Amino acid sequence: MYTERHRAVAEPTARFSCNERRPPVPSVLPSQVIREIPQDPTPQQRTHYGNYASIVGIICNVALALGKGIVGLASGYVSIIADAINNLSDATSSIISLIGFKLADRPADTGHPFGHGRFEYLAGLVVAVIVAAAGIELIISSGRRILNPEETDFNLVLVFMLLASIAVKFWMQYFYKRIGTKLNSEPLKATGVDSRNDVITTAAVLLSAVISYFYHIDLDGICGLAVGIFVLYSGISLVRDTVSPLLGRAPSQEEVDHIRKVITSYPNVIGMHDLMIHDYGPGRQFGSAHVEMPSTINIMEGHDTLDNIEQYFREHEGFVMTLHLDPIVINDPAVNELRAWINDTLKTINPRLSMHDLRTVPGPTHTNVIFDIVKPYDVDMSDEELKVLISKKIVEHKPDAVCKITVDHAYASVAA
Repeated sequence: MYTERHRAVAEPTARFSCNERRPPVPSVLPSQVIREIPQDPTPQQRTHYGNYASIVGIICNVALALGKGIVGLASGYVSIIADAINNLSDATSSIISLIGFKLADRPADTGHPFGHGRFEYLAGLVVAVIVAAAGIELIISSGRRILNPEETDFNLVLVFMLLASIAVKFWMQYFYKRIGTKLNSEPLKATGVDSRNDVITTAAVLLSAVISYFYHIDLDGICGLAVGIFVLYSGISLVRDTVSPLLGRAPSQEEVDHIRKVITSYPNVIGMHDLMIHDYGPGRQFGSAHVEMPSTINIMEGHDTLDNIEQYFREHEGFVMTLHLDPIVINDPAVNELRAWINDTLKTINPRLSMHDLRTVPGPTHTNVIFDIVKPYDVDMSDEELKVLISKKIVEHKPDAVCKITVDHAYASVAA
């Protein structure tokens, strides 16, 4: 039965509750907001604080875009005008993040039973594309300035505006990095990276303006080109990072180890394999796994144990886990010896190979040896080649064996 010992395996913080209340309106000061965010926020709390962070970004970026735009047009610096356009695109990114949080918070419905959480990932992808597009625009405008240099007007207002912009963006980078990490939000993390890029961009613009003024060297276009290349590279990196959860990335080794620790802490559980985690947005995970139990266990007792494990994950981990019972023969010395021998043989072929679900069916002329092999995707051998090689080794060890091998691929971890 489910005991307090199992309750202590993982942090007992429920992510979902039928009677859950919305969090209070967040504080006005961003520093207080970051402190208010709980360690394991619910989807409603994530949306609440994510909306707040997006609004902060809209206000800051619109103000910076207006200030830089006025100064850039007055001074004739194309790099400053481009920087203003970049801030305007950042404001657009914050609006997209805001829309993404709103859409992701929509409840599940008949057509989308897993919810709408992936809208947040889509918002992060759009933000990343906007960053890359801003880099391309910077490269184009800077190239034109290099080919057609124009006279610029350096003044203290320009210096003050750029210094203020650097300070604001440096703070925004810190703010979005903190809140994005606490909310585990890809759009906010991407905004933090973009704010860091803006610090570098604006600092480079200021440096080129100072050098151009004192040494009479026109670095405006060259500086803008370098900044544009950097922003484009960052945008491409963000696209790669935000596409990953949409395609279906594997859970981290830490997550796999934690799930295994919870499952194997229950009575009569020998092991676990074939773990799969499906991510439909932050706080909306669904999983499945095969749980190994002795073949002698009462089927009702085993079913009750699986029910308890599934209930634990639903109440304390915030995702639905569906478990399948795999009976394991543990009292047959011949099967145990064969299992150990096959495992050792697999390690000689590739240390990352593993097997499970071994069973033997003796007959008058031969013995069927049935099992599954877990093969990582990067093993340099086809499934058929692997089956032929292992079958040959088993027949050499056990001449009456007829192998029935199924090759599985690791969706989470080889050890899982």
